[in-house]
Amino acid sequence: MPPPTPPAYFTPVPLDKAYRLLNHGPTVLVSAAHAGQRNVMAAAWACALDFSPPKVTVVLDKATRTRELVEASGEFALQLPTVAMAAMTVAIGTDSAKTHPDKLQQHGVQLFHAPGHADTPLVQGCAAWLLCRVIPEPHNQQTYDLFIGEVVAAWADERVFRNGHWEFDSAPDELRTLHYVAGGQFYATGASVRT
Repeated sequence: MPPPTPPAYFTPVPLDKAYRLLNHGPTVLVSAAHAGQRNVMAAAWACALDFSPPKVTVVLDKATRTRELVEASGEFALQLPTVAMAAMTVAIGTDSAKTHPDKLQQHGVQLFHAPGHADTPLVQGCAAWLLCRVIPEPHNQQTYDLFIGEVVAAWADERVFRNGHWEFDSAPDELRTLHYVAGGQFYATGASVRT
């Protein structure tokens, strides 16, 4: 059972700013739960889709347990792992819950529930979290493995995202988000360039 309390620095993000959590193209962790089962997987193909109401997309392969849970529950969460979570992100993206049913425990994934949202577990240690309700698009889901979700709640670690903006330059480096390129290699979000 996930711990009942969220981590320190877990701060609500207004829904009209939720798209900014994904705008820089980070790797995400996708979590879902249904009928007492829960799982988390890594996904590199996720992005913001719309502003109002905020919507996101994510590609979930048919072979994954997480996709089965998303389809059964109609909900999922996207969360942004940090540099400190790189090895764990690769591990839970590589190991399938179908062949490694204890993968979350094996890789030290700690879950919690956001206040008022007891169905979908969230992953401790991330820089941001977006809780989403599936907008059914059967053709896209079957043909392209593409899921659309409406963001119903969002939070961020206030040390790195506040007042509607990422503040990577003033945050600890281990809170930078990850960008997957292939073969177990990531780039961390870099320095800001303002115009």
